[in-house]
Amino acid sequence: MKGRMRLRDLREDRDLTQKEVAEILGTSFQYYQKYESGVRPIPVDRLEVLADFYQTSTDYLLGRTAIRKPYPKK
Repeated sequence: MKGRMRLRDLREDRDLTQKEVAEILGTSFQYYQKYESGVRPIPVDRLEVLADFYQTSTDYLLGRTAIRKPYPKK
C-alpha cells in the first residue's frame, strides 16, 4: 500500500499525469495505471527507471524504507 501511495505522491509532486509517466517508462497508460493502483506488480526494469527518474531508491518506491534519498552509486 505504501508503495502505491508513493508512486502517486511522487508523480503529483512533479505535476505529471499518469500518461506522462507511462511515456517515460515506455509503457501504456493502462499498464502504468495498474502499477500505481497496485493491480499489477511493477517489473524490476521499470522500477529502476522510476527510482532514477525520481532520484530515490527502489526500496522507497516499494514502501520498504521511509528514507527518500537514493543509495550512493558504486
